[in-house]
Amino acid sequence: MLIDLKGKKGIVFGVTNKRSIAWAIAETLHQAGARLAFGYQGERLKETIEKLTKDFQDPLLMACDVSKDDELDAVFNTLEKNFGTLDFIVHSVAYAPPTTFEAPFYQTQRSDWHTAMDVSAYSLVAIAQRAQPLMSAGGSIITLSYLAAERVVPHYNMMGVAKAALEASVRFLAYDLGPQGVRVNAISAGPVRTIAARSIAGFGDMYSKAGAQSMLKRNITQEEVAGLALSLIADQLGGGITGETIYVDAGFHAIGMFLEPSED
Repeated sequence: MLIDLKGKKGIVFGVTNKRSIAWAIAETLHQAGARLAFGYQGERLKETIEKLTKDFQDPLLMACDVSKDDELDAVFNTLEKNFGTLDFIVHSVAYAPPTTFEAPFYQTQRSDWHTAMDVSAYSLVAIAQRAQPLMSAGGSIITLSYLAAERVVPHYNMMGVAKAALEASVRFLAYDLGPQGVRVNAISAGPVRTIAARSIAGFGDMYSKAGAQSMLKRNITQEEVAGLALSLIADQLGGGITGETIYVDAGFHAIGMFLEPSED
């Protein structure tokens, strides 16, 4: 089935470079014909986003700190002025202070807790608040999560708690926005080599072991995550799916015990 998103408009939050999962999703949506806007973190990323999107159809590029209400207001005012309506949102934003990955979880400081929860979880709610009036005809909101939302992943610490809050927020948003036809889902992606992953102590070992122990005996790609995102946005494929956390991790999440194969 050919997925045609011509005439559809949406915004992607969280592109940092060409290896970002958010960028893989954006490329896939662009190839399907959608018109895109981008909300990126700070002016330091402006040149990067401009280069990545130079072949896109009139992209809207807007610096946006998702922890600041005035910047979110400005982004959605610009979207309303230029797009009129929205069909989809991709939320690929997460942050926890570096110390939360280094120290044991029980040493988490109150200020670091607030920062991680605000940027990584509440930002989805804040974005949905402002998007709701522009999605009166329905649409799709997607966010990115990780297995640490429900299981202990050493060193992930505060980010795991924030991802748990994010997944709960997905379900409540799906309930609230469902009557107007807006679907809200999370994609729980397996380990991917991104800039964000570098901040997690021992990520290299985690990446190797996850691939070796997954059902498919390999790691996933950004493009595989993007494929699922496309299906969740396309009404003809994902029209009946909402309130879900869907795994793209080569089956790793479904394994309960790892045993070395017997040589007998």
